[in-house]
Amino acid sequence: MPVSEPLRRLVAQLELEPLEVNIYRGTSRDLGAGRVFGGQVLAQALAAARHTVDDPRDAHSLHGYFILPGDVNAPIVYFVDRLRDGGSFTTRSVTAIQHGKAIFNLAASFHREEEGVEHQASPPEVPAPESLEDERTLFLRRPEPLPERLRVVLMDDQPIDFRPVDPVDPLTPAPHSPLRRVWFRARGKVEGPPALHQAILAYASDYGLLTTALMPHAMSLYTPNLQVASLDHSLWFHRSFRVDEWLLYVVDSPSASGARGFARGSIFDRAGNLVASVAQEGLVRLRG
Repeated sequence: MPVSEPLRRLVAQLELEPLEVNIYRGTSRDLGAGRVFGGQVLAQALAAARHTVDDPRDAHSLHGYFILPGDVNAPIVYFVDRLRDGGSFTTRSVTAIQHGKAIFNLAASFHREEEGVEHQASPPEVPAPESLEDERTLFLRRPEPLPERLRVVLMDDQPIDFRPVDPVDPLTPAPHSPLRRVWFRARGKVEGPPALHQAILAYASDYGLLTTALMPHAMSLYTPNLQVASLDHSLWFHRSFRVDEWLLYVVDSPSASGARGFARGSIFDRAGNLVASVAQEGLVRLRG
């Protein structure tokens, strides 16, 4: 499977420029929202932290807070604090800076490989990804014309191929149970260590997560007078995986209240192994 140009650009974004010891710089790409995509800054912060880990240890958990919207036209500088290098675990803190202000903060932990007890939740029964259409095709097949900003984004191929099991049209949303199931994989072969696969999965994990909390209310990111923004994002890696092979993302939203929505997700590989878990809370504010 050849590497697509959008995937090539994403991998290049994750190859941060070292400026000084523990300091790195990354660039951004506008995905149509006019601000930095949360999954991008999450993935870049994880990549910055991994650059400071010398031992062969993979990330097992990360917890991030989105502080300010990111400016897509300015570079992001990542400051890494080496909190601890232990016998089994390595802990890092990363602060993303733009225009002299922190826009994102990440805590990440890395663990050397060990054997231990094992169990996991079972994946749901869903159709195979080959039998489903990708989101871009579903959008372009709509009979109504697309808004200009959405059409421009969709006409530019994305680095990740998302194939929803239960497609929902965000431009004409209807009340729906807060459950989203989607297959995804990178659009091309990812040549690189597990750290690169983890960073790309972190990037993809922010797609459609918080919008699951909008589904019972017949709302979407395009609902007028609705302000939606990620507040935090947590990700746990359980087992090894490849992001260029099909992964099933199962997301549900058990709660929304106080102008905040909460969503959680489980990511399975095609063999049914639970490879990662995700949780996010975000702002869901009705204005006017």
